[in-house]
Amino acid sequence: MAKRLSVIDVDRCVGCQMCMFACTRRTGYAGLENACIHVRSAGGIRKGFTVIVCRACSDPPCARVCPTEALTPREGGGVRFKPNLCIGCYNCVEACPFGAALWDETNHKPQICVYCGYCADYCPYDVIKLEEISG
Repeated sequence: MAKRLSVIDVDRCVGCQMCMFACTRRTGYAGLENACIHVRSAGGIRKGFTVIVCRACSDPPCARVCPTEALTPREGGGVRFKPNLCIGCYNCVEACPFGAALWDETNHKPQICVYCGYCADYCPYDVIKLEEISG
């Protein structure tokens, strides 16, 4: 069954960015630059944080605007990314209504969540969770 990353309780987020570090580390990098999840301030410590994750849309707008089919809909929702087909047009980033198609400035390609849940394992406050998508 298909899975997606879900924000369970954003009020628990303290902005530690451990999920971002874990995501980047999974791909063999260090730092935050190549994370497929993003945590940002919602306006200071008092207003909390926003966690931006791919919502695994059933009809993903990012895939609809991809001229080369580098992003293709995944069974159950979300997309699969084929970097070798990507021409770096940026259409997917502009089409994502959630801001979850992040951009790799070095490679000029999108950074797309692969729904592995690695980041959720490192969230000390259980803000995010990998969940099965019900049909």
